[in-house]
Amino acid sequence: MPSNHATPRSLLFVIFGAGALAVGLLAAIWLQKPATVALQSGTLLQQPRALAEFSATDQDGRPFTRDSLTGHWTLIFPGFTSCPDVCPTTLAMLKNVVAQLGPDAASLRVVFLSVDPERDTPQRLKQYVQYFDPGFTAAVTPEPGLQRLAQMLGVAYAKVPGATPEAYTMDHSAALILIDPQARIAGYMTPPFDAARLAADLRAVAAR
Repeated sequence: MPSNHATPRSLLFVIFGAGALAVGLLAAIWLQKPATVALQSGTLLQQPRALAEFSATDQDGRPFTRDSLTGHWTLIFPGFTSCPDVCPTTLAMLKNVVAQLGPDAASLRVVFLSVDPERDTPQRLKQYVQYFDPGFTAAVTPEPGLQRLAQMLGVAYAKVPGATPEAYTMDHSAALILIDPQARIAGYMTPPFDAARLAADLRAVAAR
């Protein structure tokens, strides 16, 4: 696992996490409709934000598009398979969330969006996410498609050089993006995460 960083990881995660939170808070200020659900784990947008069409590939090599997000609630988590800490910790937490939701988990999809398309092939992503939960989905798209999709989602990511060209790592937003059944951004869940609180939030949002 790469361990050399040009910028301290902790500082970048604070910056990226604060940026994702600011997106949700600004949306709440700009829009006048009162909130119907107060989240414990993040911010629900007053007006869901539509996603434009995009093209990616899932862990089975199938197309993953905007249509893949319709008909159910989705939590998108940006990350990469070589991540030594935040990604596996968050995916393990999400596995716990799914378990706590019980039958309600049928209406939720967890999508791991790779921010490292140079190394994260569909095959590698499949092995990675299935270690945590066989029901998890992974998606990857090469540049410049990743940049366009990340901008739509409010995701920040940056390549951090290592000791060799291959030994780089990635810093990225730690927030989860909540997508509603109409494939619109409904809110942002921000760390630190607690599985019980996040499960309760998801139940409340789905019951609106």
